[in-house]
Amino acid sequence: MLQALPVKLETSGDEKALLLATMKKYNEAANFLAEQAFRLKIANKVELQKRFYYQLREQFNLSAQFAVRVISKVVEAYKKDKRIKPVFRELGAIQYDQRNLSWKGLDRVSMITLKGRIKLRTRIGEYQKSRADRIRGQADLIYRKGEFYLIAVVDAPEQSEFDPVGAIGVDLGIENIATDSDGQVFRGETIEKARKRYNSLRARLQKKSTRSAKRHLKKMSGREKRFKRDINHVISKAIVSKAKGTIRAIALEDLSGIRSRATVIGRKQQRDRHSKWSFRQLRAFVEYKAKRDGVPVKFVDPKNTSRECPKCHNIDARNRRTRNHFKCTECGYEAMADHVAACNIAARAAVNQPIVAPLFSAVTSPLALAVGS
Repeated sequence: MLQALPVKLETSGDEKALLLATMKKYNEAANFLAEQAFRLKIANKVELQKRFYYQLREQFNLSAQFAVRVISKVVEAYKKDKRIKPVFRELGAIQYDQRNLSWKGLDRVSMITLKGRIKLRTRIGEYQKSRADRIRGQADLIYRKGEFYLIAVVDAPEQSEFDPVGAIGVDLGIENIATDSDGQVFRGETIEKARKRYNSLRARLQKKSTRSAKRHLKKMSGREKRFKRDINHVISKAIVSKAKGTIRAIALEDLSGIRSRATVIGRKQQRDRHSKWSFRQLRAFVEYKAKRDGVPVKFVDPKNTSRECPKCHNIDARNRRTRNHFKCTECGYEAMADHVAACNIAARAAVNQPIVAPLFSAVTSPLALAVGS
């Protein structure tokens, strides 16, 4: 299983200027080639290389491998949607491979620039050190907040899937980010407060529209993304750890169309809350952590999971009288609605084949925010 490993580069003033110049020239060449590819309607890498390889090298002073990587970058972007011309940011990522980048131990890296190779020191933490021996040749150079990072590709080991005894059903939602069939709830109250705070601050800054306000908006965007990512990591880790410890599979709903499943009451506000949480990211985190630990993952049809009685299997919209309360119209069974949905998900996984569709080819601690009782 391939994973991304960020490694920070230490650069002097001259080295930083050289990397910035290289990045600008690389993306200037990519925009030039994208213009040609779009004009000629060519999305074939071999054909573009025949026509523009030497021009890229001469016109933009690129090394041989840089020219090849530019062509690959343009083709990959253009193939996604041939109706529009790809446009690359001036300081967009540079793609490196084993021909133009090599690791010199754990703390140094040699990489090609416009003026030949340079050797840079890296800041390697314990997390990176434990994975350094699995780094593959590919890496992307990115520039973020005045610092350069290499996003290296590492080959993370996978465990063989164990034979599960039952499954943990997990229902994803808004009031409660996740609820499992054992009754554990990862609550969303603090997350909802953070969402409202970000929305309010964003509205005030957008209304001001000054340079300072725009800088603040950019910083806030990064802070909000990190907040969501941390919470999703905590929740996914807890779910996978429980499944592994109890030798059970993880059962999830197919989340396609989750934003269209908002109720009529408060529809606009509810959709806003859906759009402000990264359910797809949470599911992806659960998948890759499960794959790493050998935990089977199953996906079930989400239809009526919150309306079906787990005792008598009566399906009725009236069973879920409120957002949080479930009461069966047939047998009278009562429970928390999200827990009922999670139990139904687990039950459906027990009779379904394990079809896994991987997604990957300043508040208190995240754990305190995410994990409820």
